[in-house]
Amino acid sequence: MKKLSNITVKEFRDLLLRLGLQPLRTVGGHEIWTKPGLRRTIVFQTHIEPIPEFVVRNAIRDLEMTRQEFMEVLESM
Repeated sequence: MKKLSNITVKEFRDLLLRLGLQPLRTVGGHEIWTKPGLRRTIVFQTHIEPIPEFVVRNAIRDLEMTRQEFMEVLESM
């Protein structure tokens, strides 16, 4: 089973695409993703591997998902 602390940038991008988000823009070393109806944009640094766990936790909250739902999507990829 995958851990929140071991998600690579590629896996995170693929997961966001699967959830219907689109990249809005890249600013420096940060990518900004969004989709209609999302409370806040998802922002993460592309030069830190793996994605820090607090960024993943914030994304789960902003996507209004449970950790279990997030992990099910991640495991199905």
